[in-house]
Amino acid sequence: MSSRMAGAALLRHLGPRLFAAEPAVSGLAARGGMPAAARILPARMASTAAEAASAKQHGSAGGGGGGTEKQEEAAGGQSKKAIVSYWGIEPPKLVKADGTEWRWPCFRPWDTYTSDTSIDVKKHHEPTTLPDKAAYLLVKSLRVPMDLFFQRRHASHALLLETVAAVPGMVGGMLLHLRSLRRFEHSGGWIRALLEEAENERMHLMTFLEVTQPRWWERALVLAAQGAFFNAYFVGYLLSPKFAHRVVGYLEEEAVHSYTEYLKDLEAGVIDNTPAPAIAIDYWRLPADAKLKDVVTVVRADEAHHRDVNHFASDIHYQGMKLKDTPAPLGYH
Repeated sequence: MSSRMAGAALLRHLGPRLFAAEPAVSGLAARGGMPAAARILPARMASTAAEAASAKQHGSAGGGGGGTEKQEEAAGGQSKKAIVSYWGIEPPKLVKADGTEWRWPCFRPWDTYTSDTSIDVKKHHEPTTLPDKAAYLLVKSLRVPMDLFFQRRHASHALLLETVAAVPGMVGGMLLHLRSLRRFEHSGGWIRALLEEAENERMHLMTFLEVTQPRWWERALVLAAQGAFFNAYFVGYLLSPKFAHRVVGYLEEEAVHSYTEYLKDLEAGVIDNTPAPAIAIDYWRLPADAKLKDVVTVVRADEAHHRDVNHFASDIHYQGMKLKDTPAPLGYH
């Protein structure tokens, strides 16, 4: 009996939509071509119909527009075809300072900056406490197999380094974000600072992908290293944020050393000093004739800044204070 009542109720709700003579939707429904499912979900299907009709209209009005679109793609690298959105969201049209079109969807002109390369790349935090010594020895033990594995293949080393270096900022920012929500408190800007660090490291990776491509076994190594490091750092940050930040500080010291060796080989002519990738020129606001050496120089400066920020964060915890009570160094590049 209950199943009959449920069926009757369902029929009362869906009957007018399924069997109405003139459904109240436009487009295909007005021409009798709308399927039954569209009568159940008229809004969604109406948007789809409008999109299809718009695409058909553009196709018929353009005539030989296919060739024009191909020429535009060949000229600018991106299709100029408009996206029809039911939600009314349109991609912004951005231009560079010289008036040319902005070509990078992964970052915007206001995300770019000029790196401070005057930073001291020889700074080192001398470990004195037991946790600091453990963090230092941990990082040093990880460096040995990496040096043996990559040797002087600096670009490949940079790819692996950046896939790991972009993890701590994301994990730390996520955990601080959750703590802020849980405790109804501000973060002192540290959520944003750590996420900025993670994004900056990811941009390093995108840059070096223009220099070299990882082999299949390097991709497998990245998969294993990232999976192990993410979970280890997640647990480590939960147990002791000061230890976690100290580990990252020492990792960044090693990154500075690695990029210094990269620069030495570029200056000695062991590695060709090729033109800088276009993405690097726009992201760091480098000169149009910048070389790979200029890119490695600004990347090394970024790593030195990340070194300082993480050692600073660890020192805050060691002094018995909390990150939220100390303003974060936002935009510290």
